[in-house]
Order: sequence, then structure tokens, then C-alpha cells
Amino acid sequence: MHHQDSGGLPDGLAALATAVAVCGAAGYLLAASRLRRRGDRWPPLRDLSFSAGAAVLVAAALVTPPGGAFTVHMGQHLATGMAAPLLLVLGRPVTLALRALPPGGRRPLLAVLRSRPLGALANPPVAALLDAGGLWLLYRGPLFAAAHERAWLGVLVHVHVLAAGLLFTAVVCSLDPLPRRHGTVLRSAALVGAGAAHAVLARTLYAAPPPGTAFTAGDLSAAAELMYYGGDLVEIALAAVIGLQWYTASGRRLAREGRQGPRSGEPRASAP
Repeated sequence: MHHQDSGGLPDGLAALATAVAVCGAAGYLLAASRLRRRGDRWPPLRDLSFSAGAAVLVAAALVTPPGGAFTVHMGQHLATGMAAPLLLVLGRPVTLALRALPPGGRRPLLAVLRSRPLGALANPPVAALLDAGGLWLLYRGPLFAAAHERAWLGVLVHVHVLAAGLLFTAVVCSLDPLPRRHGTVLRSAALVGAGAAHAVLARTLYAAPPPGTAFTAGDLSAAAELMYYGGDLVEIALAAVIGLQWYTASGRRLAREGRQGPRSGEPRASAP
């Protein structure tokens, strides 16, 4: 067993991640500005959310928070795999791209959205398994220790954490176009399942560090608490998104039924 460092990105990769995040935010804001110049409506809160998500990614790449090595790593994991994906998805970047791009630019994006591989991945249980299951492999197997010994493997882990977090968040929120729009019950079940797996994993870290590592008891406890309660906060926000969608859809359905009046054969209410 040996002690690990905080698991931060190497300098070169941190600079690359920062450049990608900054360029992504700049492209988003330019596209939103283009929509508004031609008279289309695009809520400024979406700009703010996407920019905040990019800022979280930059902070995760460049800033080392206080705490022990494993606590620092866990803070970076929460920022990259949970908080940033939520903020980015709330900005609805795919919808923005489809509205801002010219027809020739939309075709490749539409082809990806309609592809079978994305359709298979964008299934709520599959997305939940990739997200939560990947964390179990990382922390309860030899992968965490190996990722700190092999730089290329560490890069793949960071990329997977972000990609799986984005996929899961996009599928659960279902705000942008997807190959198939799944119902509230299935998305809620996937969120509950992933949240339970995340919470149980955090509890196991109270008792034992990832295999092949040695962290102090205080560091391990602080990291496990951060994972447990930080994950809860993001999952509550995801549940709020689903709940708001259900409430809005129910209100629209009731409004339509009210405009249509009682169905044929149904007695009309008589005046008292």
C-alpha cells in the first residue's frame, strides 16, 4: 500500500481541459447572442447556467481545494462528474446548437442524435449503470491506484467521469433532444437507483480506502462525507427538475382538457 496524491490533472491536461471549457462557454454565448440578434428568445439564465458549469470545470482542473489528498480528489470528482454536468445540461446546449447552426451544420448533429449507439446509451438504466457502476469499479477495485501510476489511465478516468456524468444528467433531465424521450417513472427510477448506489459506495469508503491505497482515517472520513452529502445535493436538484417537468406537463394537460370541455356522454354540471 502507498499514499496517493490528490489525483489532480497533469499540468498539460489541466491547461487543455481549461481551454476546452473556456472555448465551449465562448461558443455557447456567441450562439445565444446570434439567436437574440435575429429576434429569437433565449433565456439569459441558460447562459448563466452553462457558463457556471464551464467555470466549475475550470476550477476542478486548476484549483486544489483544502483538505487531505482523498478529500481533494473527491471534491474534484463531485465538481467534474456531478455539479458541472448539471449546470451544463440546464443550459440546453444541444437545443441551442440546433437553433443556431445553419442547415448544413445541423445535419451531422441530427445524425448523431438519431444514431443507434446513442439511442442505446441514452436509456436511463444504461446511463445510470455507466455513471454509478463506473464509480464502483474506480473506488472498490484496483483502478484508482492504477490510475495514479499510469498517466494515460488517469486521463481516461477523468474523461469517463465527465462523459458519464453528462450522459446521465442529460437523460434524467431530458431537456435537450434525445433519440427517445423516456417517461417520468423510468427516469425517476434511474435517479433513485443511481443515488442509492452512490450513497452505499460513499458509506463503504468510511470503512476502507480504495484497494492499493493508504489514506488517513480523517481524510477518508471527510472524503466519504463529501461524496455522500454532496451527491445528495446534486441528486435533489435532479429530482427537482423531474418534478417541475411533471408539474408543468400536468398543468398543460389539465388546461387542454378544460378547453375541450366534458367528453361526450359525460353529464354536465347543473347549476345549484
